[in-house]
Amino acid sequence: MNRRSLLSAGVKAGVAMFTLSGAARRAFAAALPVNITEFSASDLSTAIAGREVSCLEVMQAYLQRIQVYNPVYNAIIGMLPDDECLALAETADAELARGEYRGWMHGMPHAVKDLTPVAGLPYSRGSPLFKDRIAELDGAVAARMRAAGALFVGKTNVPEFGLGSQSYNPIWGATGCAYNPALTSGGSSGGAACGMATHMLPIADGSDMMGSLRNPGAYNNVIGFRPSAGLVSGDDPFSRALSTSGPMGRNTADTIRLLHILALAPGAEQPAALQQALPNPDEYRPLQLAGLKIGWLGSYAGYLAMEPGILDLCESNLALLESNGGIVEPVMPRFDMAELFQCWLDLRNQGRIGMREYYENSATRPLLKPELVWEIEQGYQLDAADIYRAEAIRRRWYAEINRLFESCDFLVSPTAQVFPFPKTTPWPAEINGRAMDTYHRWMEVVIGGSLAGIPVINVPVGFDAEGRPMGMQVMGPFAQDRKVLEFALSWERITDHLARRPDLAAV
Repeated sequence: MNRRSLLSAGVKAGVAMFTLSGAARRAFAAALPVNITEFSASDLSTAIAGREVSCLEVMQAYLQRIQVYNPVYNAIIGMLPDDECLALAETADAELARGEYRGWMHGMPHAVKDLTPVAGLPYSRGSPLFKDRIAELDGAVAARMRAAGALFVGKTNVPEFGLGSQSYNPIWGATGCAYNPALTSGGSSGGAACGMATHMLPIADGSDMMGSLRNPGAYNNVIGFRPSAGLVSGDDPFSRALSTSGPMGRNTADTIRLLHILALAPGAEQPAALQQALPNPDEYRPLQLAGLKIGWLGSYAGYLAMEPGILDLCESNLALLESNGGIVEPVMPRFDMAELFQCWLDLRNQGRIGMREYYENSATRPLLKPELVWEIEQGYQLDAADIYRAEAIRRRWYAEINRLFESCDFLVSPTAQVFPFPKTTPWPAEINGRAMDTYHRWMEVVIGGSLAGIPVINVPVGFDAEGRPMGMQVMGPFAQDRKVLEFALSWERITDHLARRPDLAAV
């Protein structure tokens, strides 16, 4: 039995993995890498469930790797002491010995993004206001991963309050790119993406408002998936909240598995489309690329500033897609894109109302990053008419996106407008000679998917001459999460970008 067919049999949910025959187990074990941290998360899950490796061995391997590389990359913060981590692993082994298998993440060392509370771990959100805070309870996505057997060893680094696509803050410092620790890992899920790309973590969770799963996915050459609004987060799905939690993976198969853990169980409160959005994880299959229609948004006909080389890199990958039967055509929304960005600003700034208490307190205002102060101040200038107008623009954007999907299976654009830049730079002040007038203008390319609340995945497109990674975001219609993920499975078949691993720097 080859490894692919074995995994197809062996990754079946729950305790079915315990029933592999002795020959199948031996074949699986022989096919695994020597180094445990090189296992994909799916392989690791199968190996743990089949007792081919112990949870203690897995924990020891990951702790050793973290000790060697985390001082350089600074992806994982607030770590538990090693002895407590090892005790968690011993408990997980004891559960398996009793026949108690908790789920796909059983025995996996995991660090949760530091915008989510995890009982007993730091919950700073990168802010000096909360530098000593320890969470008392698990947040919703953390609770789902704990129930699936995850062993929480720490948190992953974020920008202050998750604001900005550059993961630096005054408490924990900056996180470096897996391919060059002097450059940024992106954000706000920068610690998550870097921790996974450096193989200090087998899988990673994150969240995405303005590309926070997609941008660090591109900057670290991993998969980052923003689900349809309402599929994972507990917000009202009909309002299509701007932010959602979601999965990241070293490959698409791992990303799919974690999505199924993070996703809410279908309920009557969800739109009917979302209730049917996800099949069983074993039912995903790569799409047939022949005949697929891809709408290439590019730079929106020059509206977006792009660092030289990004469009060329993406277009060379689209040519590969065409050689496999895909149909790629340039498209341009019938929309005033400047109006869309103002809509984005108004809705984002209005969302800062909950932070006004820190701004209005003379003792806490000096502890806020300037970009947050600016957003709060912009929010004070908004009135009900501004928000009504922004929501009206957003509804028109829904309609325009739906119109484009009438003739396209997917809409595609670069994931970022610049390659990874020095982590000592808070944000790019200009791109290709064009000044950026806000601290997040340089990530404007991601707002279309965020405002529409549609599923978007970052897939890798390779590297520039300096070895800096880049990705492409692939957008599908609302609730077509399966279709987007199956496209990514196909993408992995025709490209080998994920196979290029970083040359890591150690202490």
